[in-house]
Amino acid sequence: MIDRRTALAGVVSMFGAGLFAPIARAAGAAKASRIPVISEGPPSIAVFTPSQRALVSALSERVIPTTDTPGAVAAEVPAFIEKMLADWAEPDDRVPILAGLQAIEARSLKDYRVSAAQATPEQQDALLTLAMNDQLPGGEDFFEAFRQLVVTGYYTSEIGITQEREYLPVPGKYDGAFPYSKVNKVYSS
Repeated sequence: MIDRRTALAGVVSMFGAGLFAPIARAAGAAKASRIPVISEGPPSIAVFTPSQRALVSALSERVIPTTDTPGAVAAEVPAFIEKMLADWAEPDDRVPILAGLQAIEARSLKDYRVSAAQATPEQQDALLTLAMNDQLPGGEDFFEAFRQLVVTGYYTSEIGITQEREYLPVPGKYDGAFPYSKVNKVYSS
């Protein structure tokens, strides 16, 4: 079975040169040593307030929602994000995430008169789109770092590796004429 350390080391190729610094640090440690990259247990410090934690959960689920496979919340991505920011981020690395959450919350209160964590999924999608298009203060920096954290957390989790993808160290023989319509899942290794 693949573990989070091995999966994290493979994440570098997914994002290339624009990899968010805490992910790069953790991935570099995974390649350099045999120590666990993401230790079990809670983060060493609390990075988020309770309302920010609720917003991170809501937005994570909008990036990778529950469909026929579990979403980001089921894969414990919000806890992974806080762990990464607490244990692998420098204080300056946290700034775009915390500022982005604050900007999204302020915009939600202005536009919808409700906390962003309590907004409808459509409203949360609109808020994330504003961030992605840099129409919120620091939005683009927030969105790229947040998206990377969500995707990394999900695809290095047990759910992401075993339910969303199918882990086969050797997926089988080569068949160049295999019909694409019969492909069930994308393989990861």
